[in-house]
Amino acid sequence: MSTEGNNNQEIWKKFNKPNTANGAPKMTPQEEKKFNLRQIGIYLAVTFLMTWGTEIFGIMPMMGSDDAQQAYAAQQMISSVMFIPALGALITRLLTKERLTGKNLMLMVNLKGNLQYYGLVWFGFILLTLFGAALYFLIFQDQLDPGLGYMKAISEAQGIESTQEQLQQAVVMQLVMGVVLAPFVNLINCFGEEWGWRGFLLPKLLKQFKVAPAILINGVIWGLWHVPLTIMGHNYGVGYPGFPFTGIIAMCIFCTVMGTILSFVTIKTGSCIPAIMGHGTLNGFASAGLLFTSLDHPYNVFLGPAPTGLIGGLGFIAVACALLYLLCKEEKEGKEFVI
Repeated sequence: MSTEGNNNQEIWKKFNKPNTANGAPKMTPQEEKKFNLRQIGIYLAVTFLMTWGTEIFGIMPMMGSDDAQQAYAAQQMISSVMFIPALGALITRLLTKERLTGKNLMLMVNLKGNLQYYGLVWFGFILLTLFGAALYFLIFQDQLDPGLGYMKAISEAQGIESTQEQLQQAVVMQLVMGVVLAPFVNLINCFGEEWGWRGFLLPKLLKQFKVAPAILINGVIWGLWHVPLTIMGHNYGVGYPGFPFTGIIAMCIFCTVMGTILSFVTIKTGSCIPAIMGHGTLNGFASAGLLFTSLDHPYNVFLGPAPTGLIGGLGFIAVACALLYLLCKEEKEGKEFVI
């Protein structure tokens, strides 16, 4: 063989090396599953230890303090905890030497052909929230206060005297601002959670399980991640029957329902941006129904009017079930969900 032929062969070998992943030879399916499972284990250990450690040893003692400054600092720490899932994902990738790429970052907007998914997590979530609140007050009419006593009490607690007309204007303004700004107000904080749960954990679970168990496991894990906050009264308060276990179960149900919808839009768009927006919409608009609750007849936190209750969240439950059914149907037809 000529020298030129040898040179050409060397060049071919140089530019046609075996496929590599993260600097290592391409793994067999069994090796990839092992590696993937290891990443899931590391991610959950890091994320839960950091979160629960911060909440149990840092936030809980401050929440029980009579010092107003410490109580405020505790609230700030609760907001900062939302970044831990993203930090856990980053640490896991560093420990396992997984290279960050445009695809696995999952932060492309991908608007083309996906506007319906963005609409679902923005206006769809708002309509479902209002539907749940309306249904709740239709069933429990004595808990509806058209006089806005709840808002009046808040104003008075802040030392503000307001007329009925001013209260009505304030509520309308809050609702309008919520519709416009809800997906964006908590965008940065919600990125912290969604880049972890939907941007990192969901794709790993989809490699290990079929679509339904992957999504449901993701939701239950997300709910359990909230356990210390639920014990502190986040979303459901304290002192209810079965405390804190009924609150933990309710939170897991809520996170599984919401997580199903957020996972659906993540799978369909190949991006966690819609999930971040949807999470922001929930955080910014979920309490809309509470503005109309009666002080004389307190609402039931496990039923509504917020989406965290079974009746308040009934629209979300129906949509989540429908979307999960669609994904299972697509999977049966041979579609593979790899993101």
